Amino acid sequence: MKQSRRIYQSNTTLQEAVGRWLEAIEPLAPKGGESVPVPQSAGRITARAIHARISSPFFHSSAMDGYAVRFHETFGATETRPLRLKLNEQAIPVNTGEPLPRGFNAVIMVEDVSVEGDSIEITESVTPYQHVRTVGEDIVQTELILPENQRIRPVDIGAILAGGHTEVSVRKKPLVTLIPTGNEVVEPGTTPLRPGNIIDFNSYMTGALVEQWGGEYRREGVVPDDKEQLKETVLASLEVSDLVVVIAGSSAGTRDFTPDAVGELGRVIVHGVSIKPGKPVLLGIVDDRPVIGLPGYPVSAYITFELFAKPLIHRLLGITPERPDTLKARLSRPAASSLGQEEFMRVKVGKVGDKYVATPAGRGAGALMTLQRADGIVRIPAMNEGIAQNTEVDVTLLRSRDEIENTVVCIGSHDNTLDILANLLKKRSHSYSLSSAHVGSMGGIMAIKKMEAHVAGTHLLDEPTGEYNVPFIKRLLGDVPLLLVNLVYRQQGLIVRSGNPKGIRGIEDLTRKGVVFINRQRGSGTRLLTDKCLRDAGMDPGKIEGYDREEYTHMGVASAVATGVADAGMGILSAAAALGQEFIPVAKERYDLIIRGEYVETPKIQSLLGILKSDEEFRDLVAGLGGYDLSDMGRVIYSTLDSRHG
Repeated sequence: MKQSRRIYQSNTTLQEAVGRWLEAIEPLAPKGGESVPVPQSAGRITARAIHARISSPFFHSSAMDGYAVRFHETFGATETRPLRLKLNEQAIPVNTGEPLPRGFNAVIMVEDVSVEGDSIEITESVTPYQHVRTVGEDIVQTELILPENQRIRPVDIGAILAGGHTEVSVRKKPLVTLIPTGNEVVEPGTTPLRPGNIIDFNSYMTGALVEQWGGEYRREGVVPDDKEQLKETVLASLEVSDLVVVIAGSSAGTRDFTPDAVGELGRVIVHGVSIKPGKPVLLGIVDDRPVIGLPGYPVSAYITFELFAKPLIHRLLGITPERPDTLKARLSRPAASSLGQEEFMRVKVGKVGDKYVATPAGRGAGALMTLQRADGIVRIPAMNEGIAQNTEVDVTLLRSRDEIENTVVCIGSHDNTLDILANLLKKRSHSYSLSSAHVGSMGGIMAIKKMEAHVAGTHLLDEPTGEYNVPFIKRLLGDVPLLLVNLVYRQQGLIVRSGNPKGIRGIEDLTRKGVVFINRQRGSGTRLLTDKCLRDAGMDPGKIEGYDREEYTHMGVASAVATGVADAGMGILSAAAALGQEFIPVAKERYDLIIRGEYVETPKIQSLLGILKSDEEFRDLVAGLGGYDLSDMGRVIYSTLDSRHG
């Protein structure tokens, strides 16, 4: 029997979905308390107020090394008429922290007395309890140390112990059960992996979020696409959990059973939220306990889990979620968006000059690395068709401001050596990092021109002169102070599948029937090289199958060839070698880094230049990739600065 495709029960706005969800979980009270040793309580939430059982200090103690005295016996002492106090009768030696002898009520510092035989001589009278820590000076017995629903910090642990406690009552951690589902889903480490297998990492990613928010998680084994088995697993999990999360199976496919399972066991509150990514999320209640159905795509899972699970966990802990750190940035390029869906756009962020610049970092719901490499999220309202270039946007940060401000922003052409450079910069200098966005050589030049990047990678060939990069810089960046520093010379050519099953020998074979090409994006140096080669050969790009399909990195081209998406693509030798593909050389080109002059003397750029000029490990690692000539690495090719950089 033909299965019908399910449609979403609703396509609710995010605001309405959050409102329904908060209303549904309103009856859930914060978790009860459990007693834990105070030294193990850091980060936990107090389940009741903590009052001091004892005072601290609980005895009068000396605050200085010196002599305990009775203050009234010091009256009359002056510089001209010193007073003598008999040792061990009127003046008793004490060290810092020692109890004050009974009947004594002040301390004279050791440096303010002269010892004369069996007496001390003083030249000034003292006040009551001078240099004495009195009982309760820090904490008074019964005083409130921490209120209920307070996160315990390391300094709080000290105060609680000083107040006489050895154990403390804290909220029990909310327990979340994660249920990965799908016939295609396999455990991490499964070998051999077969086409169609998907490694389950979503449950571990969301589990780590639970722990980060103060809860704990348990994970069920992967449940196949079987509604009855899913229902049994959900019911069993609800008996021991505060929240059950079903991962994947919440969409509208014929094997997406989460909506039916939750609907038959309890009630579905929301199925389908008008956000991108994350539309298929499902929110429900079964046996008075919350159940969330997450989409299977990792970015969708992460965003929807953050939106709906985080407030629930904080509610069970009895605390209010901290407001995320945000900043305002200028969008470096326009971003289109779909009407009717609020979009969560991942961005790279850097501080260039005195402004923050946000660059879109990719948008696929299944592209986890766009989230892993992102510095923040920009929310595009549902009724906007996008955001124009240079618009000021609010960025919710995924990294700290310090990290962002210590980041070298590199926008431009892609090369595999940039990953090595980024790793070594972090390894060598710890606080600095390199963030690269791959928009092509021309995009990099424009980013330098508009002060949206510190550095840009470029390999643009000027056909009339046969010179790389400099003619474009003179034409487009004539008034910009800059250095042009060589990174590498590299081999560009056709990447073809291992074994070269289509028998491709050169550019002229790209128009053959059955040969599928994968191109680089407009504005990239590789695209310009491809078009030059086609013109030199008198070939019509319109006759090349796949010419209009674009990739943004050399590794993307190599992957497309390796996986059969294409038979050939223009790229660099190191990308072909990395994925075990064959390579047909076409040209040797110079790949340089443009550095805006304002930043050359900054510590982070100097650290980067130091690696280029003299780091042997960097040179060895780049040479190991294959296809690179390092003879000019770190050499200044062109400069509009003074002779110090020439």
